[in-house]
Amino acid sequence: MGLLSDQFADVVRALAPRAAAEQGGVISGANPSAYNANDPLPLWVIQVVIIIAMTQLLALILSRFRQPRVIAEVIGGVLLGPSVMGHIPGFTNAIFPINGMPLLTLTSTIGLVFFLFLVGLEIDVRVLKRNARASAFISIAGLIVPLGLGAALGVGVYREFTDQSVNFGYFLLFTAVAVGITAFPVLCRILTELKLLDTTVGVVTLSAGVGNDVVGWILLALTVALVNASTGLTALYVLLASAGFVVFLLFPVRWGYVWLARRTGSLEQGSPTPLMMTLTLIMILAAAFFTDIIGVHPIFGGFLAGLVIPHENGFAISLVEKLEDLISILFLPIYFALSGLKTNLGLLNTGITWAYIVIICLVAFCSKFFACGATAYAFGFNWREAGAIGSLMSCKGLVELIVLNIGLQANILDGRTFSMFVLHAIILTVMTTPLTLFFYPPQHRGHEVHGSAKQDGEAAARRSASEDDIKTRFSIVLDKFEQLSAAMTLTQLLQPPSAEPPSYISDTSTEKKVEANLPSLPHSPMYHHRVNINALRLIELSNRTSDVMKSQEADYLLHNDPVVSVFRTFGHLSRLAVSATLSVVGLDEFPEAIAEHAAEADMVIVPWARGATSVLVEPDASASGGAAGRMHGARNPFDGIFHRTATQDQTSSVVYSDFIRKVFARSPVDVALFVDRGLGAAAAPGGGEQRLFLPFIGGPDDRLALRFLVQLCTNPGVRGTVVWVRQTETGALVTDEATSPTRSGGATQTMAAADTVYGQQNTQTRMVSDTADNLLWERMTGGAHPAHIADALARITFTTQNAPQPLHAICELVEREAARAQGREGRALIVLVGRSRRMAVASLRAELARLVGGKDKDKGALGSAVAKTVGDVGAALVSSVTSASLLVLQAAVGAS
Repeated sequence: MGLLSDQFADVVRALAPRAAAEQGGVISGANPSAYNANDPLPLWVIQVVIIIAMTQLLALILSRFRQPRVIAEVIGGVLLGPSVMGHIPGFTNAIFPINGMPLLTLTSTIGLVFFLFLVGLEIDVRVLKRNARASAFISIAGLIVPLGLGAALGVGVYREFTDQSVNFGYFLLFTAVAVGITAFPVLCRILTELKLLDTTVGVVTLSAGVGNDVVGWILLALTVALVNASTGLTALYVLLASAGFVVFLLFPVRWGYVWLARRTGSLEQGSPTPLMMTLTLIMILAAAFFTDIIGVHPIFGGFLAGLVIPHENGFAISLVEKLEDLISILFLPIYFALSGLKTNLGLLNTGITWAYIVIICLVAFCSKFFACGATAYAFGFNWREAGAIGSLMSCKGLVELIVLNIGLQANILDGRTFSMFVLHAIILTVMTTPLTLFFYPPQHRGHEVHGSAKQDGEAAARRSASEDDIKTRFSIVLDKFEQLSAAMTLTQLLQPPSAEPPSYISDTSTEKKVEANLPSLPHSPMYHHRVNINALRLIELSNRTSDVMKSQEADYLLHNDPVVSVFRTFGHLSRLAVSATLSVVGLDEFPEAIAEHAAEADMVIVPWARGATSVLVEPDASASGGAAGRMHGARNPFDGIFHRTATQDQTSSVVYSDFIRKVFARSPVDVALFVDRGLGAAAAPGGGEQRLFLPFIGGPDDRLALRFLVQLCTNPGVRGTVVWVRQTETGALVTDEATSPTRSGGATQTMAAADTVYGQQNTQTRMVSDTADNLLWERMTGGAHPAHIADALARITFTTQNAPQPLHAICELVEREAARAQGREGRALIVLVGRSRRMAVASLRAELARLVGGKDKDKGALGSAVAKTVGDVGAALVSSVTSASLLVLQAAVGAS
């Protein structure tokens, strides 16, 4: 019988018919933690919940140190086992009794079969074609040297620790495989997290890892077949049967699977139908059953089944998404926790034992590191790249632990040697990430590293100080489908006036970059600049296998992602030069990815939208002049903070506000946050002119807003109004120094996350900023300009207004303009506001507090997060009920 059959038989024997249990359960006084052969589920649930809770807690802690999840799973098992919690009297007998282990073991084995299916599916042989020569030699060197040294190491371990009844040759073969194998799944995750997949180092390491992984599994299958066979002839039959089954799966079965996937439309749609999912599950179980009954191991069947799945059109990614959570969250922690339960560090109680542990670690690491690193260096990699390749190839991880468990089940290892090898696997896996970063930090990687934030800020300042202030290169962030309407609404205003619709499309991914060959455009007053837009598509990287596969197949995703496809088509129809970049990074790394991507742009645009559809604007007689508009039906992105919606998504959360503030704080160029309040589709296509409104108060952000409004008005379909709201003497002139602690330049961390500060504030800097405000205002309202700027200024109305309470006045002005725009032009108003009031003459924080905490209870209490995200003026408008969308701008720090 095979391993899976034996485990199933153990479960059947454990659940053999016994006397009927009482039906009252805990009500009748039954103890749910006590093992009951007639009802093993309660104890199984308790065991699983404890394992998952321990794993999740440790994963949360170790993720801060950039350690893979498998380390948490194994360490969790060690803590639950005899090494730590086993010393608590009665713990092991109560939670993990011997009679209650068969069901847990069978569950873990079934989960491991499906996990190895995901491992096989994750291997894409197309990777081998990239840098094939260097990868092949590195892979060969990473096998021959470790296998030889591993066999030599096995001689000493066998003589010192192993029972002589164990076959000496089998033991040497097993230790050679344990030392020589590379953990491909963990390697993929580390490469993705360190952003190395798109580098030559990452591609070569991944390709070499694929070769190592496949050969390692073949050698392990050979070892298990030899151990399980009673005679040499039986072993030969097992190997022949295994080879025939591999050929059968990889050729006729794969051809039939792909044919059926095409016939059912699964391959075309990129998603398996229920029929294909059913056949896939049957194939996995059948393959595991066959490899089990011939005497190899059921996990090899699952691994081979994964190699059958095609990767075209995202089919493999979609299939993984349907299976991975149940496997990775429920089944896999059980298996590795059982590995930890079998690990008894108390057996490592002699000096010779720890000496051998050190020797095992040194041999396993040095054999991989020096062999692979030296080969990489010989193929032209510098010492840093070679060191990173050697460090990555020495990774062990979960594949090593699977190998060790197989050795323990086959009685090749005993409890002591198993614990020694488990400890070495944990140590080498923990070392991989920090050692790779030591040899190959981001600043020394092969791709171009952008300049510092200061240099980028200075470049932005030079661009902002150009004669016509026209920005031509924009980076737009798209991390969800709901942002498309907001992105389209704003980018359509950037459309340059031209009679001919040119087509400029280029695509960029983390693996592929194609430069667009943009023809020279006619230089005329009606076509004075060419706008280039690069859409940054962000996909969150998690521990899921599908996310890791997405990072490997970024090139495919870029051309097939619906968000990118829709926006790219929109750009083509709008006569805009559009390119796209796709990045798969962790959620915490989104701001850094945006900052890096935007470093070569003039401005980064972050759309923030909730897809409201119906809008009703009614006159509000209570407002000044009786012409203000009230909005009903539209949903505000901050409605979740005000508790005014029944549903809430990420764009209405404080967490997302934190993300926006980090983008503001870390961007090296100008930033525009477009808060679409659900009104982008209110107007019919081509109906009326788009109205813009800017309440100008002063400061670097307001000056940027004014210049950007002028650029938008170069589009003949856009008209603008600018009102310089000056605070009169009756208003309370409260300086920033009086309402906030002293701050230095850069980003200040607050309780509500990062907030942006423009340099040290004092009277001199405010006077300089105030002078710049006056100069820019005079320049825009008079003086000579290029033809296209003069044409834009002709469509802008400049006025001034004195007000004792500027925020109240701005809200009234916006309500009035919003009603006018909706009534006359049939379009929603877009209000441009500067984000920061620092370096301006007066602070508006006290008035903002009175405004949002005052008379209208429907406004709710406005938290500090809102003002820190969109600024004082933006927060005042958010708290109002006007129908206008907001375009919140922040000038690059260097341009301040």
